[in-house]
Amino acid sequence: MREVIDTPSEVHPVIGELVARARSAQRSIDRYTQQQVDDVVSAAGWAIMEPGRNRALAELGVRDTGLGDVDDKIRKNYRKTLGLLRDLRGAKSVGVIAERPELGLVEIARPVGVVAALTPSTNPAATVANKIVNALKGRNAIIVAPSPKGLSTCRMLVGFVHDELAKVGAPRDLVQHLDAPVTKELTRELMRTADLVVATGSQSNVRAAYSSGTPAFGVGAGNVAVIIDASADVDDAAAKIARSKCFDNATSCSSENSVIIVDPIYARALQSLVASGGVLLDAGEKARLAATMWPDGRLSPAVTAQSAPRIAALAGLDRPEVTRARFLMVDESGTGPAHPFSGEKLSPVLAVYRARDFEHARDIVRAIYAYQGAGHSVGIHTRDDAHVMHLGLELPVSRVIVNQAHCFATGGNFDNGLPFSLSMGCGTWGRNSFSDNLAYRHYLNITRIARTIPERIPTEEDVLGDYFRRYGR
Repeated sequence: MREVIDTPSEVHPVIGELVARARSAQRSIDRYTQQQVDDVVSAAGWAIMEPGRNRALAELGVRDTGLGDVDDKIRKNYRKTLGLLRDLRGAKSVGVIAERPELGLVEIARPVGVVAALTPSTNPAATVANKIVNALKGRNAIIVAPSPKGLSTCRMLVGFVHDELAKVGAPRDLVQHLDAPVTKELTRELMRTADLVVATGSQSNVRAAYSSGTPAFGVGAGNVAVIIDASADVDDAAAKIARSKCFDNATSCSSENSVIIVDPIYARALQSLVASGGVLLDAGEKARLAATMWPDGRLSPAVTAQSAPRIAALAGLDRPEVTRARFLMVDESGTGPAHPFSGEKLSPVLAVYRARDFEHARDIVRAIYAYQGAGHSVGIHTRDDAHVMHLGLELPVSRVIVNQAHCFATGGNFDNGLPFSLSMGCGTWGRNSFSDNLAYRHYLNITRIARTIPERIPTEEDVLGDYFRRYGR
């Protein structure tokens, strides 16, 4: 938390007022007990989970952004928040959170202060709620900078949060947002003035967060590839890939963008993907789809998070199977700018690669990530644990997702141990400062008390003896 606060003359008046109110609200809860903090966290979580409010947020989000599917957003808003509240239940974030007497160390949780949260239009409620809950767990105030398309949803959600905060007697200014017009200038000023920036969304926003001069957590680009290995349960893999690929019209950065199938099971796997609702386009259809999706070399907003039939109609694809498809598939063999289907598509479109064997499949993934998506995640459907470990040791990824529907698993799920989050760090591979799922501990400062302990001075032999014996002095 900053000790010196910028004076009003140095800060845009809109931002100066928001931050001043946030600092005052944050100071008022600085002495809250863990129980009081947890009540505030529960209040913010229930603000989005309550069924009527959840549906209103999902409907408004789809209507105003034009992205995704209402029923899927309802499920996402509920499950992601429920999982987060499960993760936070019993977690210490006030006072002493760890004692290590053998080292003479005591750890004390402290707030970071005022958090600036940049959020995307693809998840205008779920991501906002996730950041609000995590920030409040650390006794922080938070100011959300939504995407302009997501502003109406953010405004509604923050209103619901204020209603719940009133029930537990917490100040409403703990949670605020930039209002219309949400401009790049105001967002930059908010980042400059806050104590911590957490940025999810476009890579331009993430770069702006890292260059703001304020400590920042920003996430890398998604472009998830998944391998169907020779030992996989092919039908199970295809069903999970289809569920993940189609969920919320692929708004998630964790949605599979490419599937790499090893040769011995290629035909069976492709048949299973078709049985799960996919349609493989022919060469002419692929060319027309590419021209529609990347009309000027950049992914068109017209196809982002739209249904497969809608995308097919935009591309003029009228084959009956295509117009009824859950998701579209294209044959691909190359990577890089000349092969746009090898990149992130943010739509129910899946690139399909054929690999000779597992090692070739790994190399295809490596080539894809050299173009886009390094640091994020890779999926694999297999019964071979050695192949799983090989990916973890060799590929530039922060997560290896095994035999799971990727978009549900990467950000934490009830059947894996990853923290529930909608913001996944990608490490230095993705030009990020962290490789974890963004969680409440990222919103804390930790003070460490160090006391003396009996000296533990090693001899030269203890630390260098093995080295000397093998290499000499």
